[in-house]
Amino acid sequence: MNHKDNIYSLIEKEKDRQLRGLELIASENFVSSDILNVIGSILTNKYAEGYPNKRYYGGCEIIDKIEQIAINRAKKLFKANYANVQSHSGSQANTAVYLASIKPGDIIMGFDLSHGGHLTHGASVNFSGSIYRSIFYGLNKETGLIDYEKMSLIAIEKKPKLIICGASAYSRDIDYKKFREVADYIGSILVADIAHTAGLIVTGLLNHPFPHCNIITSTTHKTLRGPRGGLILVGNDFEHEKSLKKQKMSQLIDKAVFPGCQGGPFENIIAAKAIAFKEAMTKEYLFYAKQIIRNAKALSKSLMDKGYNIISGGTDNHCILVDLRNKNITGKEAENILVTADITCNKNMVPFDNKSPLITSGIRIGTAAITTRGLKENDMENIANWINEVIINKSNNLKIKNIKNEINNFMKNYPLFNNKILN
Repeated sequence: MNHKDNIYSLIEKEKDRQLRGLELIASENFVSSDILNVIGSILTNKYAEGYPNKRYYGGCEIIDKIEQIAINRAKKLFKANYANVQSHSGSQANTAVYLASIKPGDIIMGFDLSHGGHLTHGASVNFSGSIYRSIFYGLNKETGLIDYEKMSLIAIEKKPKLIICGASAYSRDIDYKKFREVADYIGSILVADIAHTAGLIVTGLLNHPFPHCNIITSTTHKTLRGPRGGLILVGNDFEHEKSLKKQKMSQLIDKAVFPGCQGGPFENIIAAKAIAFKEAMTKEYLFYAKQIIRNAKALSKSLMDKGYNIISGGTDNHCILVDLRNKNITGKEAENILVTADITCNKNMVPFDNKSPLITSGIRIGTAAITTRGLKENDMENIANWINEVIINKSNNLKIKNIKNEINNFMKNYPLFNNKILN
Protein backbone atom coordinates (compact mmCIF):
# COMPACT_ATOMS: atom_id res chain seq x y z
CA MET A 1 0.00 0.00 0.00
CA ASN A 2 1.49 3.34 -1.02
CA HIS A 3 1.29 6.56 0.97
CA LYS A 4 -1.66 7.94 -1.01
CA ASP A 5 -3.67 4.74 -0.62
CA ASN A 6 -3.01 4.71 3.11
CA ILE A 7 -4.21 8.29 3.60
CA TYR A 8 -7.32 7.71 1.51
CA SER A 9 -8.17 4.55 3.39
CA LEU A 10 -7.79 6.37 6.70
CA ILE A 11 -10.06 9.15 5.46
CA GLU A 12 -12.70 6.54 4.61
CA LYS A 13 -12.35 5.05 8.09
CA GLU A 14 -12.79 8.49 9.65
CA LYS A 15 -15.85 9.10 7.47
CA ASP A 16 -17.31 5.81 8.71
CA ARG A 17 -16.58 6.79 12.32
CA GLN A 18 -18.34 10.12 11.91
CA LEU A 19 -21.35 8.54 10.22
CA ARG A 20 -21.98 5.67 12.59
CA GLY A 21 -21.72 7.43 15.96
CA LEU A 22 -23.22 10.19 18.09
CA GLU A 23 -21.07 13.32 17.73
CA LEU A 24 -21.59 15.23 20.98
CA ILE A 25 -18.42 17.34 21.06
CA ALA A 26 -19.67 20.91 21.43
CA SER A 27 -16.91 22.31 19.17
CA GLU A 28 -17.76 20.10 16.20
CA ASN A 29 -20.30 20.08 13.40
CA PHE A 30 -20.85 18.75 9.87
CA VAL A 31 -20.43 21.17 6.97
CA SER A 32 -22.60 21.11 3.87
CA SER A 33 -21.36 19.46 0.67
CA ASP A 34 -20.99 22.93 -0.88
CA ILE A 35 -18.58 23.99 1.86
CA LEU A 36 -16.71 20.71 1.65
CA ASN A 37 -16.27 21.13 -2.11
CA VAL A 38 -14.97 24.69 -1.76
CA ILE A 39 -12.47 23.66 0.93
CA GLY A 40 -11.04 21.10 -1.49
CA SER A 41 -11.01 23.44 -4.48
CA ILE A 42 -8.07 24.84 -6.46
CA LEU A 43 -8.31 28.04 -4.43
CA THR A 44 -5.87 26.34 -2.07
CA ASN A 45 -3.19 26.84 -4.75
CA LYS A 46 -3.24 30.65 -4.58
CA TYR A 47 -0.97 32.73 -2.39
CA ALA A 48 -2.52 36.09 -1.51
CA GLU A 49 -0.68 37.94 1.26
CA GLY A 50 -2.38 41.23 2.00
CA TYR A 51 -6.00 42.27 1.47
CA PRO A 52 -8.33 42.76 -1.51
CA ASN A 53 -6.75 45.25 -3.93
CA LYS A 54 -3.68 45.50 -1.66
CA ARG A 55 -1.81 42.24 -2.30
CA TYR A 56 1.87 41.38 -2.29
CA TYR A 57 1.37 38.82 -5.06
CA GLY A 58 0.07 39.07 -8.61
CA GLY A 59 -2.83 37.12 -10.05
CA CYS A 60 -5.24 37.93 -7.21
CA GLU A 61 -7.98 39.58 -9.29
CA ILE A 62 -10.46 36.73 -8.78
CA ILE A 63 -9.31 35.98 -5.24
CA ASP A 64 -9.98 39.61 -4.32
CA LYS A 65 -13.60 39.28 -5.43
CA ILE A 66 -14.08 36.07 -3.43
CA GLU A 67 -12.61 37.51 -0.25
CA GLN A 68 -14.63 40.71 -0.62
CA ILE A 69 -17.82 38.66 -0.89
CA ALA A 70 -16.88 36.88 2.34
CA ILE A 71 -16.22 40.22 4.06
CA ASN A 72 -19.51 41.73 2.86
CA ARG A 73 -21.52 38.69 3.94
CA ALA A 74 -19.86 38.61 7.36
CA LYS A 75 -20.68 42.29 7.92
CA LYS A 76 -24.29 41.75 6.88
CA LEU A 77 -24.76 38.60 8.96
CA PHE A 78 -23.27 40.02 12.15
CA LYS A 79 -24.49 43.62 11.70
CA ALA A 80 -20.89 44.87 11.70
CA ASN A 81 -19.18 47.74 9.94
CA TYR A 82 -15.87 45.89 9.62
CA ALA A 83 -14.86 42.25 9.18
CA ASN A 84 -11.53 40.47 8.82
CA VAL A 85 -12.06 36.94 7.49
CA GLN A 86 -8.41 35.85 7.33
CA SER A 87 -7.75 34.44 10.82
CA HIS A 88 -6.84 30.77 10.58
CA SER A 89 -8.56 29.98 13.89
CA GLY A 90 -10.41 31.53 16.80
CA SER A 91 -7.21 31.54 18.84
CA GLN A 92 -5.40 33.50 16.15
CA ALA A 93 -8.32 35.93 15.97
CA ASN A 94 -7.88 36.59 19.69
CA THR A 95 -4.11 36.86 19.21
CA ALA A 96 -4.62 39.55 16.59
CA VAL A 97 -7.08 41.52 18.71
CA TYR A 98 -4.69 41.59 21.66
CA LEU A 99 -1.84 42.61 19.36
CA ALA A 100 -3.96 45.40 17.90
CA SER A 101 -5.34 46.85 21.10
CA ILE A 102 -2.96 46.34 24.05
CA LYS A 103 0.74 46.05 24.87
CA PRO A 104 2.77 43.21 26.42
CA GLY A 105 2.47 43.36 30.19
CA ASP A 106 -0.96 45.02 30.14
CA ILE A 107 -3.67 43.50 32.32
CA ILE A 108 -6.39 41.48 30.60
CA MET A 109 -9.49 40.07 32.27
CA GLY A 110 -11.00 36.84 31.04
CA PHE A 111 -13.30 33.99 31.97
CA ASP A 112 -11.50 31.49 34.23
CA LEU A 113 -10.57 28.41 32.17
CA SER A 114 -11.65 26.07 34.98
CA HIS A 115 -15.08 27.74 35.07
CA GLY A 116 -15.75 27.53 31.33
CA GLY A 117 -13.43 30.05 29.70
CA HIS A 118 -10.92 29.48 26.90
CA LEU A 119 -7.14 29.13 26.86
CA THR A 120 -6.79 32.46 25.05
CA HIS A 121 -8.68 34.32 27.77
CA GLY A 122 -5.55 34.54 29.90
CA ALA A 123 -4.63 30.97 30.87
CA SER A 124 -1.05 30.74 32.17
CA VAL A 125 -0.16 27.93 29.73
CA ASN A 126 -1.23 30.08 26.76
CA PHE A 127 0.39 33.11 25.09
CA SER A 128 -2.40 35.24 26.56
CA GLY A 129 -1.28 34.44 30.09
CA SER A 130 2.45 34.72 29.45
CA ILE A 131 2.60 37.91 27.35
CA TYR A 132 -0.10 39.72 29.31
CA ARG A 133 -0.95 39.88 33.00
CA SER A 134 -4.18 37.97 33.55
CA ILE A 135 -6.98 38.31 36.04
CA PHE A 136 -10.20 36.32 35.94
CA TYR A 137 -13.89 36.32 36.68
CA GLY A 138 -15.86 33.13 37.21
CA LEU A 139 -19.08 31.50 38.31
CA ASN A 140 -21.15 31.77 41.44
CA LYS A 141 -20.66 28.47 43.27
CA GLU A 142 -24.33 28.17 44.21
CA THR A 143 -25.97 29.08 40.90
CA GLY A 144 -23.39 28.02 38.34
CA LEU A 145 -23.93 31.39 36.60
CA ILE A 146 -21.39 34.11 35.86
CA ASP A 147 -20.90 36.18 39.00
CA TYR A 148 -21.32 39.62 37.44
CA GLU A 149 -21.09 41.44 40.78
CA LYS A 150 -17.76 39.85 41.67
CA MET A 151 -16.54 40.44 38.12
CA SER A 152 -17.31 44.13 38.53
CA LEU A 153 -15.46 44.39 41.84
CA ILE A 154 -12.35 42.65 40.47
CA ALA A 155 -12.33 44.81 37.33
CA ILE A 156 -12.73 48.06 39.25
CA GLU A 157 -9.89 47.09 41.58
CA LYS A 158 -7.43 45.82 38.94
CA LYS A 159 -8.44 48.03 35.98
CA PRO A 160 -7.65 45.71 33.04
CA LYS A 161 -6.93 47.32 29.69
CA LEU A 162 -9.06 44.69 27.97
CA ILE A 163 -11.97 42.51 29.11
CA ILE A 164 -12.91 39.44 27.09
CA CYS A 165 -16.31 37.84 27.61
CA GLY A 166 -17.45 34.60 26.07
CA ALA A 167 -16.91 30.95 26.88
CA SER A 168 -15.83 27.52 25.80
CA ALA A 169 -17.99 25.58 28.27
CA TYR A 170 -20.79 27.81 29.59
CA SER A 171 -24.38 26.84 28.93
CA ARG A 172 -26.13 30.14 29.64
CA ASP A 173 -26.62 33.34 27.67
CA ILE A 174 -24.27 36.23 28.47
CA ASP A 175 -25.31 39.71 29.60
CA TYR A 176 -22.99 41.86 27.48
CA LYS A 177 -24.61 45.04 28.79
CA LYS A 178 -23.30 44.36 32.30
CA PHE A 179 -19.79 43.91 30.93
CA ARG A 180 -20.17 47.17 28.99
CA GLU A 181 -21.09 49.09 32.14
CA VAL A 182 -17.90 47.90 33.84
CA ALA A 183 -15.74 48.50 30.76
CA ASP A 184 -17.05 52.05 30.46
CA TYR A 185 -16.42 52.74 34.15
CA ILE A 186 -12.75 51.72 34.01
CA GLY A 187 -12.04 52.59 30.36
CA SER A 188 -11.43 49.07 29.05
CA ILE A 189 -11.81 47.67 25.56
CA LEU A 190 -14.53 45.02 25.59
CA VAL A 191 -14.18 41.94 23.37
CA ALA A 192 -16.77 39.20 22.93
CA ASP A 193 -15.48 35.76 21.96
CA ILE A 194 -18.56 34.05 20.49
CA ALA A 195 -16.76 31.08 18.94
CA HIS A 196 -19.30 28.62 20.31
CA THR A 197 -22.53 30.58 20.04
CA ALA A 198 -22.13 32.58 16.80
CA GLY A 199 -24.78 30.61 14.93
CA LEU A 200 -27.29 31.14 17.72
CA ILE A 201 -26.48 34.84 18.00
CA VAL A 202 -26.85 35.73 14.31
CA THR A 203 -30.29 34.09 14.29
CA GLY A 204 -31.43 36.24 17.21
CA LEU A 205 -31.76 33.33 19.63
CA LEU A 206 -29.12 34.64 22.04
CA ASN A 207 -28.01 38.13 23.08
CA HIS A 208 -25.94 39.96 20.46
CA PRO A 209 -22.63 41.49 21.64
CA PHE A 210 -23.18 44.59 19.48
CA PRO A 211 -23.58 47.42 20.38
CA HIS A 212 -22.19 46.64 23.84
CA CYS A 213 -18.83 45.16 22.79
CA ASN A 214 -16.15 47.00 20.82
CA ILE A 215 -14.94 43.87 19.03
CA ILE A 216 -16.23 40.37 18.32
CA THR A 217 -14.03 37.36 17.65
CA SER A 218 -15.39 34.02 16.56
CA THR A 219 -14.74 30.75 14.86
CA THR A 220 -16.72 29.85 11.78
CA HIS A 221 -17.24 26.19 12.64
CA LYS A 222 -19.16 25.00 15.73
CA THR A 223 -22.76 26.34 15.69
CA LEU A 224 -22.09 28.51 12.61
CA ARG A 225 -21.52 25.23 10.72
CA GLY A 226 -18.82 26.54 8.42
CA PRO A 227 -15.17 25.60 7.76
CA ARG A 228 -12.58 25.59 10.51
CA GLY A 229 -11.39 29.18 10.78
CA GLY A 230 -11.58 32.49 12.62
CA LEU A 231 -13.30 35.84 12.23
CA ILE A 232 -12.91 39.37 13.67
CA LEU A 233 -15.66 42.00 13.61
CA VAL A 234 -16.06 45.60 14.74
CA GLY A 235 -19.50 47.15 15.17
CA ASN A 236 -18.82 50.87 15.00
CA ASP A 237 -15.20 51.55 14.08
CA PHE A 238 -13.37 53.74 16.57
CA GLU A 239 -10.03 55.43 17.06
CA HIS A 240 -7.63 53.73 19.45
CA GLU A 241 -4.31 54.98 20.73
CA LYS A 242 -1.53 52.51 20.08
CA SER A 243 2.12 53.56 20.57
CA LEU A 244 1.06 57.19 21.05
CA LYS A 245 -0.62 57.26 17.65
CA LYS A 246 -4.37 57.13 17.16
CA GLN A 247 -5.58 54.85 14.41
CA LYS A 248 -8.88 53.23 13.50
CA MET A 249 -9.35 49.88 15.25
CA SER A 250 -10.08 48.28 11.87
CA GLN A 251 -6.66 49.37 10.60
CA LEU A 252 -4.93 48.09 13.71
CA ILE A 253 -6.65 44.70 13.41
CA ASP A 254 -5.79 44.36 9.72
CA LYS A 255 -2.13 45.01 10.51
CA ALA A 256 -2.23 42.65 13.48
CA VAL A 257 -3.59 39.78 11.38
CA PHE A 258 -1.20 40.45 8.48
CA PRO A 259 1.69 40.91 8.79
CA GLY A 260 1.35 40.83 12.59
CA CYS A 261 0.67 37.17 13.26
CA GLN A 262 -0.10 35.47 9.92
CA GLY A 263 1.24 35.24 6.40
CA GLY A 264 -0.81 34.13 3.43
CA PRO A 265 -4.53 33.59 4.05
CA PHE A 266 -6.27 30.31 3.21
CA GLU A 267 -8.40 31.53 0.32
CA ASN A 268 -10.18 28.17 -0.04
CA ILE A 269 -11.29 28.47 3.59
CA ILE A 270 -12.30 32.11 3.11
CA ALA A 271 -14.48 31.09 0.15
CA ALA A 272 -16.02 28.37 2.32
CA LYS A 273 -16.67 30.97 5.03
CA ALA A 274 -18.57 33.02 2.43
CA ILE A 275 -20.77 29.99 1.69
CA ALA A 276 -21.38 29.43 5.40
CA PHE A 277 -22.39 33.07 5.93
CA LYS A 278 -24.89 32.74 3.06
CA GLU A 279 -26.29 29.52 4.52
CA ALA A 280 -26.69 31.19 7.93
CA MET A 281 -28.97 33.85 6.36
CA THR A 282 -31.59 31.28 5.26
CA LYS A 283 -34.87 30.29 6.91
CA GLU A 284 -33.65 26.71 6.94
CA TYR A 285 -30.71 27.73 9.09
CA LEU A 286 -32.97 29.55 11.53
CA PHE A 287 -35.04 26.38 11.96
CA TYR A 288 -31.80 24.47 12.50
CA ALA A 289 -30.54 26.90 15.16
CA LYS A 290 -33.83 26.73 17.03
CA GLN A 291 -33.64 22.94 16.96
CA ILE A 292 -30.13 23.00 18.43
CA ILE A 293 -31.46 24.74 21.53
CA ARG A 294 -34.57 22.57 21.77
CA ASN A 295 -32.38 19.47 21.61
CA ALA A 296 -29.95 20.80 24.22
CA LYS A 297 -32.76 21.61 26.64
CA ALA A 298 -34.36 18.18 26.11
CA LEU A 299 -31.07 16.32 26.57
CA SER A 300 -30.20 18.37 29.63
CA LYS A 301 -33.56 17.57 31.23
CA SER A 302 -33.29 13.87 30.40
CA LEU A 303 -29.86 13.67 32.02
CA MET A 304 -31.04 15.56 35.11
CA ASP A 305 -34.01 13.17 35.40
CA LYS A 306 -31.44 10.37 35.64
CA GLY A 307 -29.63 12.07 38.50
CA TYR A 308 -26.88 13.87 36.59
CA ASN A 309 -25.76 17.23 37.92
CA ILE A 310 -25.91 19.80 35.11
CA ILE A 311 -23.95 22.97 35.87
CA SER A 312 -26.33 25.96 36.22
CA GLY A 313 -29.29 23.56 36.15
CA GLY A 314 -29.81 23.62 32.39
CA THR A 315 -28.83 25.39 29.19
CA ASP A 316 -29.73 28.35 26.97
CA ASN A 317 -27.53 27.31 24.06
CA HIS A 318 -26.01 24.18 22.49
CA CYS A 319 -23.78 23.25 25.41
CA ILE A 320 -24.33 21.06 28.48
CA LEU A 321 -21.68 20.75 31.20
CA VAL A 322 -22.14 17.57 33.24
CA ASP A 323 -20.63 17.24 36.73
CA LEU A 324 -19.92 13.53 37.31
CA ARG A 325 -18.71 13.72 40.89
CA ASN A 326 -21.89 12.01 42.14
CA LYS A 327 -21.52 9.18 39.58
CA ASN A 328 -18.25 7.63 40.78
CA ILE A 329 -16.47 8.28 37.48
CA THR A 330 -14.02 10.93 36.28
CA GLY A 331 -14.37 12.95 33.11
CA LYS A 332 -11.45 11.11 31.53
CA GLU A 333 -12.94 7.71 32.35
CA ALA A 334 -16.34 8.78 31.03
CA GLU A 335 -14.90 10.12 27.78
CA ASN A 336 -12.91 6.94 27.19
CA ILE A 337 -15.74 4.52 27.97
CA LEU A 338 -18.35 6.49 25.99
CA VAL A 339 -16.19 6.52 22.86
CA THR A 340 -16.11 2.71 22.90
CA ALA A 341 -19.88 2.89 22.36
CA ASP A 342 -19.42 5.46 19.56
CA ILE A 343 -20.62 8.33 21.76
CA THR A 344 -18.04 11.10 21.31
CA CYS A 345 -17.76 13.89 23.87
CA ASN A 346 -14.87 15.44 25.78
CA LYS A 347 -13.73 15.46 29.37
CA ASN A 348 -14.03 18.93 30.88
CA MET A 349 -13.29 20.66 34.13
CA VAL A 350 -16.30 21.78 36.12
CA PRO A 351 -16.39 24.85 38.37
CA PHE A 352 -14.37 24.38 41.57
CA ASP A 353 -13.05 21.07 40.24
CA ASN A 354 -10.73 19.12 42.54
CA LYS A 355 -9.18 17.10 39.72
CA SER A 356 -6.50 18.08 37.21
CA PRO A 357 -7.27 19.29 33.65
CA LEU A 358 -5.97 15.92 32.39
CA ILE A 359 -8.51 14.01 34.50
CA THR A 360 -11.41 16.40 35.26
CA SER A 361 -14.69 15.77 37.02
CA GLY A 362 -17.01 16.39 34.11
CA ILE A 363 -17.84 16.05 30.46
CA ARG A 364 -18.98 18.64 27.96
CA ILE A 365 -21.79 17.78 25.54
CA GLY A 366 -23.08 19.76 22.55
CA THR A 367 -26.06 19.32 20.25
CA ALA A 368 -25.00 21.24 17.11
CA ALA A 369 -23.65 18.20 15.23
CA ILE A 370 -26.45 15.75 16.06
CA THR A 371 -28.98 18.43 15.10
CA THR A 372 -27.30 18.74 11.72
CA ARG A 373 -27.76 14.99 11.33
CA GLY A 374 -31.52 15.52 11.84
CA LEU A 375 -32.13 14.39 15.43
CA LYS A 376 -35.04 15.98 17.31
CA GLU A 377 -36.18 16.38 20.92
CA ASN A 378 -37.72 12.91 21.16
CA ASP A 379 -34.32 11.40 20.28
CA MET A 380 -32.63 13.06 23.25
CA GLU A 381 -34.17 10.60 25.73
CA ASN A 382 -32.52 7.76 23.81
CA ILE A 383 -29.17 9.54 23.92
CA ALA A 384 -29.49 10.18 27.66
CA ASN A 385 -30.37 6.51 28.19
CA TRP A 386 -27.34 5.35 26.20
CA ILE A 387 -24.98 7.71 28.06
CA ASN A 388 -26.34 6.55 31.40
CA GLU A 389 -26.23 2.84 30.50
CA VAL A 390 -22.63 3.09 29.36
CA ILE A 391 -21.54 4.89 32.53
CA ILE A 392 -23.32 2.57 34.96
CA ASN A 393 -22.09 -0.48 33.03
CA LYS A 394 -18.56 0.82 32.50
CA SER A 395 -17.01 -2.59 33.28
CA ASN A 396 -19.49 -4.61 31.21
CA ASN A 397 -17.92 -4.92 27.77
CA LEU A 398 -20.78 -6.98 26.33
CA LYS A 399 -23.38 -4.43 27.44
CA ILE A 400 -21.37 -1.58 25.93
CA LYS A 401 -20.92 -3.51 22.68
CA ASN A 402 -24.70 -3.99 22.46
CA ILE A 403 -25.27 -0.26 23.06
CA LYS A 404 -22.76 0.55 20.31
CA ASN A 405 -24.66 -1.69 17.90
CA GLU A 406 -27.93 0.05 18.83
CA ILE A 407 -26.39 3.46 18.18
CA ASN A 408 -24.83 2.38 14.86
CA ASN A 409 -28.16 1.02 13.63
CA PHE A 410 -29.98 4.12 14.85
CA MET A 411 -27.62 6.53 13.06
CA LYS A 412 -28.09 4.74 9.73
CA ASN A 413 -31.39 6.63 9.58
CA TYR A 414 -29.59 10.00 9.67
CA PRO A 415 -27.25 10.57 6.71
CA LEU A 416 -24.91 13.54 6.60
CA PHE A 417 -26.41 16.95 5.93
CA ASN A 418 -26.65 18.12 2.31
CA ASN A 419 -28.21 21.13 0.61
CA LYS A 420 -28.54 22.91 -2.69
CA ILE A 421 -25.75 25.14 -3.97
CA LEU A 422 -25.79 28.66 -2.53
CA ASN A 423 -23.33 30.83 -4.45
